[in-house]
Amino acid sequence: MSSSSTGLSSPPLATQTVVPLRHCKIPDLPADRHLLFELQLFFCHLIALFVHYINIYKTVWWYPPSHPPSHTSLNFHLIDFNVLTLTTIVLARRLIGAIVREASQGGKSSVPHSLLLVATRFAVLTGTGWSLCRSIILLFRTHSFFNLLFLCYPFGMYIPFLQLGWDFRRPGLSHMPNTRDLASMDRGSKDYLHVLQHILRHHMPSAEPLPTHACCLSPDLIRSEVHYLKLDFNWRVREVLLSSMLSAYYVAFVPVWFVKSTQYYDKRWSCELFLQVSLSTSVILTQHLLPARYCDLLHKAAAHLGCWQKVDPALCSNMLQHSWMEECMWPQGVLVKHNKNVYKAVGHYNVAIPSDVSHFRFHFFFSNPLRVLNILTTLEGVLIFYQLYSLLSSEKWHHTISLALILFSNYYAFFKLLRDRIVLGKAYSYTAVPDCERKLN
Repeated sequence: MSSSSTGLSSPPLATQTVVPLRHCKIPDLPADRHLLFELQLFFCHLIALFVHYINIYKTVWWYPPSHPPSHTSLNFHLIDFNVLTLTTIVLARRLIGAIVREASQGGKSSVPHSLLLVATRFAVLTGTGWSLCRSIILLFRTHSFFNLLFLCYPFGMYIPFLQLGWDFRRPGLSHMPNTRDLASMDRGSKDYLHVLQHILRHHMPSAEPLPTHACCLSPDLIRSEVHYLKLDFNWRVREVLLSSMLSAYYVAFVPVWFVKSTQYYDKRWSCELFLQVSLSTSVILTQHLLPARYCDLLHKAAAHLGCWQKVDPALCSNMLQHSWMEECMWPQGVLVKHNKNVYKAVGHYNVAIPSDVSHFRFHFFFSNPLRVLNILTTLEGVLIFYQLYSLLSSEKWHHTISLALILFSNYYAFFKLLRDRIVLGKAYSYTAVPDCERKLN
């Protein structure tokens, strides 16, 4: 066989010399229950909302009694409690959904326990609905319709946003949907009622089990698994972005919008609080929705998918080049021709489509199982460092209290990130050492 021949069919060697993958077994790290996590997230949002109200309605309480008000640290008479109630309900939307879903779970239980669950669900839904309707009615009486539109602005942006990216809806990975299911998804993408239902599910999260890894050797099944994992990952990322932006919007901007024109507040601190809340919420939600076992699942799928590197045809004109075939599994170092370009196999398994950019991005981002965890740890560390610096350099009492409380809510998230990073770093390093020794031998 001539070494300069090109465009040959894939020889049997291309499928016989693939080195089997050895997946790393990571330890089971403790994770918070879904209801407990939502309670912690709501507590962090309440802290941020409280410190923002301190910034807006603070008083000079240390002045002599001849300069009122001096008996309270906040101007409570200026606070619109209807706006506060509505904001609190919006921030508690995930917790309310978690409580209702927890109380709605079926199963064999005693009659008193079932009655308690029904009463809990009824009390939560009734109390939330009554408080929400009462606040909205009173706001319509005291504020203009234009001001109330400011409350609906984030929700109005969700429909076109989700309409453009409807195909990221999470499918179950325990079974692959057929073409009939995919066609029904495409038809449903035009239905705004389905979009509204998706928004409701989007903000009433559930503790669904993580998808599983098939660990198969069929190129078609591997690409299908990667496709649905990519959709699931996109869904989780968009949930993080939308939830964090909505929470930061209601914490930082909604209280400011309903402040009287004669009331002074620090606009710079409000914008800074918006960035801090959105970033900290994004990190906390990402850590919960993308746990270590889920990132390990994506890493295993990326290892099976492989990656192709585009090379200059002039540099490899004298080397054997195969015609890429989708039913073949290509070993590392093989050169293939696809769409008039030459590609070199990079991974141990290479079943990705050489010209598919999404396959390249998937392998690049998840080839390192610690990449997501490193990004989250770095972001949370930078945020805490900046807050500590601001705390040390602050001169106003309300800034000191605000930063101290916000730091307290971020320490726990940073502790869990560091714990996972250290444990998983050790686990993956122990697996990498035998692989290197095997290659040397």
